Amino acid sequence: MSGSHYFTSDPDAVSERREITVTLPDITLELTTDAGVFSRGKLDPGTRVLLEHAPPPRVRGPILDLGCGYGPIALTWASRRKRSAVWGVDVNSRALELLTHNAQSLKLGNVQAALPDDVPQDVVFGSIYSNPPIRVGKAVMHEMMHRWLARLAPEGSAFLVVQRNLGADSFMQWLNDQGYPTTRVTSVNGFRILEARPRTDGAGPDSGRGTS
Repeated sequence: MSGSHYFTSDPDAVSERREITVTLPDITLELTTDAGVFSRGKLDPGTRVLLEHAPPPRVRGPILDLGCGYGPIALTWASRRKRSAVWGVDVNSRALELLTHNAQSLKLGNVQAALPDDVPQDVVFGSIYSNPPIRVGKAVMHEMMHRWLARLAPEGSAFLVVQRNLGADSFMQWLNDQGYPTTRVTSVNGFRILEARPRTDGAGPDSGRGTS
């Protein structure tokens, strides 16, 4: 995957599907989860903060759920924006199967599950929403940001939720240092929601890779 293994690509945990209910102020989703995917037992607290407090898309265009897992972010935005294409990207094959299953169960035809390398190069995202895997380390996180922020539309935004105790402020500083204008949207229950904008200098996604 050209270094794009943000998560486990082929979970070895024995499959054990279960149903959970995701209840948000504006929507309730019945979702199937499984062993070997992120936060399978309940909606992750950071993801909840992102879904309840992040702004809606600033511009029109496809929406990306980066590191989609079983799909709570992608499916929430697909429900809120039924005329928008929503992509869920993950390297975890089981997660992508779950996202596809859940989208079909919810009759959301605007959801596309894909491996990172299978997203067509001509797809430009109006918005990215992500609870990124901070614990995988700086090198992987930095590659992930360079790769996908380069896919934002010129006026697009990426909304990223990061726990304060896991380095949200230093991560925001790194994004700014790399040329991605980034601000803190809000702070809720120890989580920061950051809004990162695309670079304005025309640099490609390979710029700055390898930094830590």
